[in-house]
Amino acid sequence: MKVLWFSNTPALGSEYLNINSVLKSTGGWMYALNKAIQGNVNLSVVFHHPYTISNFTHEKTDYYPIYTGNSIIHNLKKRFLSKVYDQDFLDDYFKIIEHVKPDVIHIHGTENSFLCILEKTKIPIVISIQGNLKVYHYKFLSGFHGKYLKINNSQITLKSILFGRHTFYKSYAKMGKMADIEERRLKFSKNIIGRTDWDKRITRILAPDSRYFQGNELLRSGFYEKQWNNEFTTGKIVLFTTSGDTYYKGFETICQALTLLNELGLAVEWRVAGISESSLITKITKKHLGKIYPIKGLVLLGSLDERELINNLQQSHLYIMASHIENSPNNLCEAMILGMPCVATFAGGTSSMLKDGEEGILIQDGDPWAMAGSILEMRGSSEAAVSMGIKARLSALKRHCKDDIVSQLLDTYQIVIKQQSYDGFV
Repeated sequence: MKVLWFSNTPALGSEYLNINSVLKSTGGWMYALNKAIQGNVNLSVVFHHPYTISNFTHEKTDYYPIYTGNSIIHNLKKRFLSKVYDQDFLDDYFKIIEHVKPDVIHIHGTENSFLCILEKTKIPIVISIQGNLKVYHYKFLSGFHGKYLKINNSQITLKSILFGRHTFYKSYAKMGKMADIEERRLKFSKNIIGRTDWDKRITRILAPDSRYFQGNELLRSGFYEKQWNNEFTTGKIVLFTTSGDTYYKGFETICQALTLLNELGLAVEWRVAGISESSLITKITKKHLGKIYPIKGLVLLGSLDERELINNLQQSHLYIMASHIENSPNNLCEAMILGMPCVATFAGGTSSMLKDGEEGILIQDGDPWAMAGSILEMRGSSEAAVSMGIKARLSALKRHCKDDIVSQLLDTYQIVIKQQSYDGFV
């Protein structure tokens, strides 16, 4: 079976390109899936790349980089005009499709320009839902007022002089444009792969003529090999969150909850990966919260690689996910598969990942009082917390089983190919 992927990352090709991001959170699961499935199909991967490089083969996969441009004019358009792609690379896509002649095309994610091929080919196409820009854009302002969107980072560099300083207004505007393209294109989708009740429900509206397939995701290999085995003590409690320099990930809720815990006299260290003191979201949160911003206990770790992340998780007592919107957040799934007690917001698809009261605690997003209270609840019932972590691990090991995921995906490919054939399209 010939399978052609359209991917937001080079996946396993990151090794060939020597891209360190594969060791961090972005695209790690695509790397794992590429490695797991490449021996079962004749796999090719299309991805965008800012530099001109030739097609290449790595291990058992062929890779086709699409040059997106990195000139000053190109970058100025992206910075100042919130330039987004739609049909810009359609000819390049079809040159590759004609060369590979795949039996099935798999588009990973709806946020890139790959959806433009939907109306242009009779080759069966299946689309994996990662997130959904329409809903994400709708929830973008859940944590902060829009007045903070135009605040910029204070660092003046040559890059900021040429291309403008980073603001979330640009991210918001760009996401809005991409969401409109996504909504328009998804209507033509016939086959959707998803993982949660949330993505199934929204695609019944956004892709009303599509068939829905269950398709779980692989996690990075290191998380299968390790296990959380910490003990609750009467001393300092260590909390951990993986977040990012993003407007809607709930960093302000973390800060508010930490201040509430500090006011109760609880010794807390809250470690946050993906955010540093120089992050724009840190500056905005300080401005937004003022005196409520925590004066102690907050440790911002910046970017961590896989090994550093696992070490920090194993040293912590609880994992906290604070986002205002998610689908199936890998950071939560990684904590679950380690067996950590978890508190997460009931946002998007998280209730399909974590069973409230059995595998952890779910709370309303944007509620620091419930977040702080759930932390006290976990700490006060440590045996119950550990038990929930054990159940979460068993659930995650089953959900993210490599053999099952590969088999599930291969079955989906076969069904899609046969179904389209029966419908007379090929």
